[in-house]
Amino acid sequence: MNIESAISSLKNSLCQQVDVGGLFARSKLAHKWKAPWRSLLLREAVAWRIQELLEQSLLLSKNQGLLGARILLRSAFETLAVLVYLNKAMRSVVAGNLSFHDFSQKTSRLLIGSRDNSTSHEAIGVLVVLDSANKRYPGLRSWYDGLCESAHPNCEGVLGGYSSSDERNHITTFASRWADVHGGSHEEALRACLVVFEVEYNHEWADAWTALEHWIEKNDEELEATRPHNTDE
Repeated sequence: MNIESAISSLKNSLCQQVDVGGLFARSKLAHKWKAPWRSLLLREAVAWRIQELLEQSLLLSKNQGLLGARILLRSAFETLAVLVYLNKAMRSVVAGNLSFHDFSQKTSRLLIGSRDNSTSHEAIGVLVVLDSANKRYPGLRSWYDGLCESAHPNCEGVLGGYSSSDERNHITTFASRWADVHGGSHEEALRACLVVFEVEYNHEWADAWTALEHWIEKNDEELEATRPHNTDE
């Protein structure tokens, strides 16, 4: 995979508009409920965000801005995990392991959640979605944790990124070392993020969403009977 071409191709294919009328034409029963619509909005917003993060991360890395590139890629892995988490939740509803109404609340928290009380829903914690995604893609959390060490002012983020030591002569020399330390592996990490995203966006989400539509159609009467009061479903 040519990472630059792949990111450009993703940019050219981004969804420009979601038409609720088209969803009703597809299935009136399924789309009288807001959760599938929120799932679709989240999928497309994630695609826009992850494309921009990967594009800017690649651009910075090519211009020796490895610290910023790694911080942006860290955010891309967080964004990817949201999509994986959403897809797993849809599958859980269909499998009977998650109630639809609880799922609906999750879609609200994923789509319009915040950590600063700027919205009416509390966001689901990023480590929650990352750990869930890691169960589907073992090693994803390791990619993320490595990027966090660069983003945080820990040993790697401070001394490791900006100094080298001559222990024999007790001399510490300062210089930016990000390109030397991570320049050779950054594109591999970008590629890993993009490959998983393409699977989840193009295949897993489409299959899970369609299965959810059919499940709602079959269970609509029960969902109406158990609809919580004072909820925006």
